[in-house]
Amino acid sequence: MAGADGQWLMASQHTETAGSRSSLNEEEVRRFAELAEEWWDPDGPFKPLHRINPVRLGYLRDRLCEIFGRDPNTARSLDGLRILDIGCGGGLICEPLTRLGATVTGIDPAHETVAVARTHASGAGLDILYEATTAEELLARGEQFDAVLALEVVEHVDNVQAFVDTVAGLAKPGGAVIFSTINRTMKSYALAIVAAEYILRWVPAGTHQWDRFVTPGELTGAFRAAGLTPTNETGLIYNPLTDEWRLNPDTDVNYFATATKRA
Repeated sequence: MAGADGQWLMASQHTETAGSRSSLNEEEVRRFAELAEEWWDPDGPFKPLHRINPVRLGYLRDRLCEIFGRDPNTARSLDGLRILDIGCGGGLICEPLTRLGATVTGIDPAHETVAVARTHASGAGLDILYEATTAEELLARGEQFDAVLALEVVEHVDNVQAFVDTVAGLAKPGGAVIFSTINRTMKSYALAIVAAEYILRWVPAGTHQWDRFVTPGELTGAFRAAGLTPTNETGLIYNPLTDEWRLNPDTDVNYFATATKRA
């Protein structure tokens, strides 16, 4: 039920352009550009992301520290790591990663969203490189990063393997790739679509299409085909009794998947 993120804006319809593939869905870019000013409102349309961000950040920090041999308990545990956040939205994950010491690049195709992210980071005194561009364009420029994040993106692409291939190409040898997405189960249909969109109205109706959800097995297969080695799968669950999100082995609905690129 996480998935109100602007990260999927990098995603959906693969078309051939002059020498490169575009993964943009222009309708989704337009729709989320209209919400650009709402990104940092904790009670606005992106409220679910504000709620899950501490848990999400903890997962990212711990996996990256594990892969790069860092101590997650230090204040700047990601110092020196160059991280790409694909579909960064307003910068909800870019800013805390920067505070942990990482050098962060956030990309999003919506110029309005990038403008909001830049303004907020500047006001917070954070040096983050934001670009209104696509993952494919960065790959064509030969960019590579220690870690590439695709959070709430892959469930909005038509060609999962092509997208994973692009992400893998953006990771340095020995680098890390971390996805978060939604499993394709009847439980996810009930919770991520019926409950989250139509009953609780956590995200706008029509945000998700169940047949686009990606199972852990499918994502693991795509990782391996792209030359990545899967290293971790962890679920993200919501407890309605405590009104809290937490990590859990249950990957039936929301889950994280981490892989490394062969050195």
